[in-house]
Amino acid sequence: MTDTATVPVRLLVCDDHAVVRAGLLALLASAPGIEVVGEAGSGEEAVALTARLRPDVVLMDLQLGEGINGIEATRRITARPGSGHVLVLTTYDTDADITRAIAAGATGYLLKAERPEELFAAIHAAALGRPALSPPVASRMMAQMRTPSPQLTDREQDILTQLAQGLGNREIARALFISEATVKTHLGRIYAKLGVDTRAGAVAVAKERRLLH
Repeated sequence: MTDTATVPVRLLVCDDHAVVRAGLLALLASAPGIEVVGEAGSGEEAVALTARLRPDVVLMDLQLGEGINGIEATRRITARPGSGHVLVLTTYDTDADITRAIAAGATGYLLKAERPEELFAAIHAAALGRPALSPPVASRMMAQMRTPSPQLTDREQDILTQLAQGLGNREIARALFISEATVKTHLGRIYAKLGVDTRAGAVAVAKERRLLH
């Protein structure tokens, strides 16, 4: 475990946008007690570099373009014994993203709108295994605990996302490489979990509860 009072926190930055990555590196260069040991532009690269560089904390974006996303990268990193902690830094604050990131093993979840001082403090907290959450994220998690959101499977989540884009059953089936019958089965389960009986109702509830990616 890193003692942030004497040894800098070893940090790996993962973001698929080179300009954003450069901005973070410039910002972190002035951060006390933090040493950036590597940068990754994809989830696969982050997983590989984490295994090689052994950082204390991986600063992880969620949307990483082609390849695995930040949630899957987080899952792979934290599944390794003795791996560092993952601190999510993203613009997305939906219930689905927050829940999946924490379930994947993320120690903290920050929004990119946070002040630099808050980011630095969160990195130090994550290095010690302490939860670090942006205030809006903490509020959403508290709201979830009071009124838990329906737990959709990954496939149901995919179908709900397609549904919100206005696709019909046949189009959804083609997009996800499944049969129309399977789409109908999943839709029935989605309706039951959301307490609705129409496509429009499902989309409305999903937006209200921020279940869409």
